[in-house]
Amino acid sequence: MIRVELGKLMRRPRTWVTVALLCLLPTVVAVFLAVTDVAPRPGEGPAFLSAVLANGALFPAAALGIVLPLFLPVAVAVVAGDAIAGEASAGTLRYLLVRPVGRTRLLVAKLVSVMAFLVVAVTAVAATAYVVGTRLFVPVPGSPAEVVTGLSGSTLTSTQLTGRTVLVILYVAWSMFGVAAVALFLSTLTDSPLGAALGALAMLVTSQVLVTLDAASSVRDFLPTSYWLAWVDLFRDPILWHDVGRGVLVQGTYAVVLLGLAWANFTTRDITT
Repeated sequence: MIRVELGKLMRRPRTWVTVALLCLLPTVVAVFLAVTDVAPRPGEGPAFLSAVLANGALFPAAALGIVLPLFLPVAVAVVAGDAIAGEASAGTLRYLLVRPVGRTRLLVAKLVSVMAFLVVAVTAVAATAYVVGTRLFVPVPGSPAEVVTGLSGSTLTSTQLTGRTVLVILYVAWSMFGVAAVALFLSTLTDSPLGAALGALAMLVTSQVLVTLDAASSVRDFLPTSYWLAWVDLFRDPILWHDVGRGVLVQGTYAVVLLGLAWANFTTRDITT
């Protein structure tokens, strides 16, 4: 069943159009930076974008910072929201369950498919950004720009930079796992894929608004979007694991609770369409 769902995901044009659009946005930003040679001042714009002109090897991190606040969550919410509700809307969910396929097995297959999309999308953005960044922003050999420095001002070797970029990819993918869990849960409640996606996005927008309010400080640490940008701490020396660890824990908690609710609802749901 998992193989079938992965095959459906990979054969859908929508999957690759979405991934292409996610990769296109950072590419457009890189082209503008290269043509104008004007980067945001330090502290403005997505993390690392101000340092990209000096060294394109940092562009994968900057690219993930560009797509993380809005575009990547939207893509994940749409894919996860379509997982169950899309089958119900198309009238194929009942026929899927007529076959000797348990509901739990189908839900797990859908979840694996969504996670595969997550990994492919995040990895594609980072890989495209690396190619674009290293081609458009080439430091002069022997110049200070050829040396990559982290947020703490210390020098990062190419091995360290690669390792930390991989950690960023994993952390961003894990952060989106919480989004997928919300959308998948809502997908088991409705026959409308759009409704499930919009419901997940509404929750995320609410979270992002509350994060900025001092009045909501008592719940800020428990909001799903609170630690999305904690990945920047992976480029400090030494790495600051506090917020990164909290981000992993918060997303894991949301995932466990919401996927549990999705399973409970889907396994007891009366499928009539």
